Amino acid sequence: MRQIAVPAWFLILASALVPVLAQSPQAPQTTVIVAGRLVDVRAGRVLTNQAILIEGERIKEVGPASNINNLATAGTRVIDLSSATVLPGLIDTHAHLTSNASMGPYESLGVSVPRETLYGVKNARLTLEAGFTTIRNVGASGYADVALRDAINDGDLPGPRMLVSGPALGITGGHCDNSLLAPEFKYEAEGVADGPWAVRTKVREVAKYGADLIKICATGGVLSKGDDPGTQQYTLEEMKAIVEEAHKLGRKVAAHAHGTSGMKDAMRAGADSIEHASLIDEEGIRMARQRGTYLVMDIYNDDYILQEGERIGLLKESLEKERKIGQLQRDNFARAVKAGAKIAFGTDSGVYPHGDNARQFAYMVKYGMSPMEAIRAATLNAASLMGWQDRLGTIEPGKFADIVAVAGDPTQNVKLLEKVAFVMKGGQVVRSSK
Repeated sequence: MRQIAVPAWFLILASALVPVLAQSPQAPQTTVIVAGRLVDVRAGRVLTNQAILIEGERIKEVGPASNINNLATAGTRVIDLSSATVLPGLIDTHAHLTSNASMGPYESLGVSVPRETLYGVKNARLTLEAGFTTIRNVGASGYADVALRDAINDGDLPGPRMLVSGPALGITGGHCDNSLLAPEFKYEAEGVADGPWAVRTKVREVAKYGADLIKICATGGVLSKGDDPGTQQYTLEEMKAIVEEAHKLGRKVAAHAHGTSGMKDAMRAGADSIEHASLIDEEGIRMARQRGTYLVMDIYNDDYILQEGERIGLLKESLEKERKIGQLQRDNFARAVKAGAKIAFGTDSGVYPHGDNARQFAYMVKYGMSPMEAIRAATLNAASLMGWQDRLGTIEPGKFADIVAVAGDPTQNVKLLEKVAFVMKGGQVVRSSK
């Protein structure tokens, strides 16, 4: 048999690689968190003296802290939160990370999509450090939220887990269009589509460019020019086309809707959540219960809009609309809670400063929820709405190790969630006061 000569350099390289190839993959970091109190959101109770075993980014075991010696092995990192209350990472299902709350609408016209994306970098960090380890971003220009999500997932920058919608869909001249410019500019927002086939095409387009869900504007809005929050915009026929196309593509639909007819038609069309739901009536609440539609009601930001709106340059008509609708929304939230409607935590962050998301908890309690119910809205319920109940929303084996902790007991004083002392995302400590 003819022998093949092997160059000396190849033999040297091969011998150098042998020990590298023989090495086994590095074992994931093992961590044990010792929790003085642990909020079991599924059972609606607080457990004491618990331990959480984490391997890599997932929770492996949860049990009494007396088992700590069995859980902790050589090399295990132990995090002592024995004087704190531990909860699942919080979830905000209505956020706008690429928005800057300190700018009025006309000033915002001068902001480019790249600049919006960079606002998102800052706001993602603030949101994560505030204990919100997951958000649903419902509306952003130029697919800035897609880029932000991908950068976070790739480990390029810190931020929460994200489901994103890209541009929100709306009618010509509606809440999801932009009516601030004169006609000669001939501007139309990138999510505008009119008619059943045009909206189907738009759903396909935003899905093509990376959207995880579809956001639509079923009614007018508060912070847009020249429309009425209570007036329906998309027709039932259009919304049916949107929902059918979105669900076929595996995307849920979030429907911005303040007015009663618009939100009812959105529910008839099969929308998965109604955002704002400010003017919901008894029939609307009943429909939401019967259909299992989530209500996402942003009942904190009314205070910020009315206190800071004039200073930052919000339109006078927007301030007037907020004065008319803000308290009605809070009263209707109380009715929905009393009736047993499904509610997920969502704040419209970006209308107010990012990182203040937890301020809404106190309002949810003021208007009818118990502290535990409010916490469940931002954990168990929010994860269910997002379709991520298999990986988020509870501290249970198999879930991501997304964990926050506060001093004191937030099931007795929910305002404690406004100052989290510890944040972990996927087994990595993001913030710790220790």
